[in-house]
Amino acid sequence: MLDMDVIYREYADSIFRFLMTLCGEACTAEELTQETFYQAVKSAHKYDGTCKVSTWLCQIAKHLWYRELDKRKRKGTSMLEESMVSDKAGPEDELCIREEKMDVFKKVHILEETAKEVVLLRITGAFSFQEIGEIFGKNENWARVTFYRAKQKIVKGR
Repeated sequence: MLDMDVIYREYADSIFRFLMTLCGEACTAEELTQETFYQAVKSAHKYDGTCKVSTWLCQIAKHLWYRELDKRKRKGTSMLEESMVSDKAGPEDELCIREEKMDVFKKVHILEETAKEVVLLRITGAFSFQEIGEIFGKNENWARVTFYRAKQKIVKGR
């Protein structure tokens, strides 16, 4: 016999993430996750153990998602198409971002050598302040202050 409380705690997050990949909507994924476990409780006596519990739950979740799609189709509720909403920036946005990056790097280029190096290590090398301090033989606080002062110069355009 399956202990559904333990199964819920162990697999709820996985099922939610699985449903998020299918539907892309947190609210819908949450509802379907709850419905998945409700259906699993109702049909726990049918689980024969021939597959993993996670596989069984994903099958239930997938069928519930298909049912949701059918409901939306009948109601005329259309899902947002990728062409309507995109995570990617459009060509205009990419051009603006590129120009802003170019402007920032031009301003970084005119900084004094030490400040320039600290800024570049921080924004392009993804080094922590502690690591930058170690590179220069200084402490973390020195790196923070140097970065902050350089950032202020960039913002002011000096």
